[in-house]
Amino acid sequence: MPFDLVSPFAPAGDQPRAIQELRGGLARGDRYQTLLGVTGSGKTMTMAHVIAAFNRPTLVLSHNKTLAAQLYGELKSFFPKSAVEFFISYYDYYQPEAYVPQTDTYIAKDSSINDDIDRLRLRATSSLMEREDVVIVASVSAIYGLGDPEVYRQRLVTATVGQELARDALLEELVGVQYQRNDVAFERGTFRVRGDSVEVFPAYDEQAVRVEFWGDTVERIAKIDPLTGDTITQLGRAAVYPATHFVTERPTIERAVTAIRTELKARLAELRAQNKLLEAQRLESRTNFDIDMLLEVGRCTGIENYSRHLTGRQPGERPACLLDYFPADYLCIIDESHQTLPQLGGMYEGDRSRKQTLVDYGFRLPSALDNRPLRIDEFMGLVPRILFVSATPGDEELRLSSGVVVEQIIRPTGLVDPEVEVRPVKGQVDDLLHEIRLREKKNERVLVTTLTKRMAEDLTDYLQQHGVRVRYLHSEIDVRDRRDRAGRDHPWAAAGGVRRARGDQPAARGARPAGGVAGCDPRRGPGGIPPLRPLAHPDRGPGGPKPPRQGDPLRRPRDGLDAAGARRDDPAPQDPGGIQSGARRHAAVHREVGGRHPLRHSRGRRPHDPSRGEDRAAAGRRQGARRAGQAARGSDAGGRRGARLRAGGAAARPDPRAPGRRRHGVPCASPRTRSTGSVRSWAADSPRRL
Repeated sequence: MPFDLVSPFAPAGDQPRAIQELRGGLARGDRYQTLLGVTGSGKTMTMAHVIAAFNRPTLVLSHNKTLAAQLYGELKSFFPKSAVEFFISYYDYYQPEAYVPQTDTYIAKDSSINDDIDRLRLRATSSLMEREDVVIVASVSAIYGLGDPEVYRQRLVTATVGQELARDALLEELVGVQYQRNDVAFERGTFRVRGDSVEVFPAYDEQAVRVEFWGDTVERIAKIDPLTGDTITQLGRAAVYPATHFVTERPTIERAVTAIRTELKARLAELRAQNKLLEAQRLESRTNFDIDMLLEVGRCTGIENYSRHLTGRQPGERPACLLDYFPADYLCIIDESHQTLPQLGGMYEGDRSRKQTLVDYGFRLPSALDNRPLRIDEFMGLVPRILFVSATPGDEELRLSSGVVVEQIIRPTGLVDPEVEVRPVKGQVDDLLHEIRLREKKNERVLVTTLTKRMAEDLTDYLQQHGVRVRYLHSEIDVRDRRDRAGRDHPWAAAGGVRRARGDQPAARGARPAGGVAGCDPRRGPGGIPPLRPLAHPDRGPGGPKPPRQGDPLRRPRDGLDAAGARRDDPAPQDPGGIQSGARRHAAVHREVGGRHPLRHSRGRRPHDPSRGEDRAAAGRRQGARRAGQAARGSDAGGRRGARLRAGGAAARPDPRAPGRRRHGVPCASPRTRSTGSVRSWAADSPRRL
């Protein structure tokens, strides 16, 4: 099926010439080409026209998840009828296994898998098995190990209307490709059985498949809504791909265990010959435990470290990856190649360094080193043709392209680069707010960059307080929300706090920088005086300095005076920021609660007041005198109490919170019983403590 390109705009500027030259290079069989396009020249549209003209499956690589999500959204709008898929790392959180010899610290692997991204990854590989009009937008996760595509294709479960197929045979096949039966919760990667009907929820789809039997014959196949069970469309044939990329069978596991034991024996002999007895004992216990788990349940923690034995590869042989799922004549486009190409080369070295330490200190077998990303030479050898896309291509791209590049300088809009203005730091946030107001009146948008994530969030809060429709964007935003925040059609007037923006970021297209303050420092407020968030600091005005403290706001106000030391009948001084100072705000709270601090009295406690109670020095002298008198008299009460405790009696220790006793000079009104024969609890007697 050919690619059907849909776009409301026709190529303009340098785009027609660039598209023609790139198409000519593909027709000549040029393996490497470079597109040098300035910011805002429409490189994504040029890429879409080249993909449609080449009419083969295409892999688009990006070095950043946010940029990959942006490309995925744009290409999906260009090819609404084709299979545009998304393939990035499915970890929301990933802590790799590591060991730090300097501190003798072992860090276990910890991860959290995103279910939605896992579904998108499975849909990407299944689309490559079924269609030709496929575009995969991927991160560097594409060069990491994946299941063997041949095994993945062979384990496909199919059903055709009129086919002689027993229901139980279909169920066995589904279990063999990692689907689980669940008749209660119908979720992704499960199936349920209702009489002669089998409903399967594919792990890569959002709709389920219902297969109805008449005896041992498939009578009807339909695609259904997994929530309501309503039929969406009738099918003549259904194909269900495995629920995971890693599909293993019992004979494969037994063969792998034999190979693991052989390698373990050789490695233990090597370590003991080097007098590394601790490493040998550690490796032996860990590996034998993993072997037992593989034989009993078919998996173990860190099973990827045994991938070489499970797949039958030779030592040093590369693992299978996403590139192996593509046909032989596909196109690879490396976006922002000056960043992505070095990153592709650096993945192997970092992974190798971490795992070599684990092998040297007896945490893993040497075969764990073969569970790795591709080396840069292996990647270049697998890809038949590459198109480098960048505004600043590096030396490697120019060398591979023999110094010939396709330039895209003139923008479709005819706009040139704006003049750069450098404005003073003083009052820069006020100046930014003024520029945003001007852009809002013209229904335009503003892109503001900051130095740190915290600055982006603070600046966004400040602008929101002044009625600006603004959102911030940085790397901690969930990957599924980044495209919505950075999308071209969002209703926000300003995109604030974008730390690193792609050259043709949609928010920057059609938007004018706010008068040269794109690199502003939001730590300074209006007039260059901090802070930016006046509402978070009620002691300060919006940009004004904190007034000097005039009194203790926690002290109980005396007669005729407030907590700040001023007379209550005096008019309040004018607050320059329009916000009541912290001391006067606390004084007002004191008056409202009758001189009690609300937080300290939230649990029924009385605040410490130096003007009340006994003098501490005198109290200490009296207490010392009482103790001396008790010692002189032999402390009969204390002796009787000690005798009871030594005899194991049930008498309880007197509770300092019992009635009549004092704690910190305050009578305790919350009695509790601590005798062994009582079931009363302190919490039940003191509800205010709950």
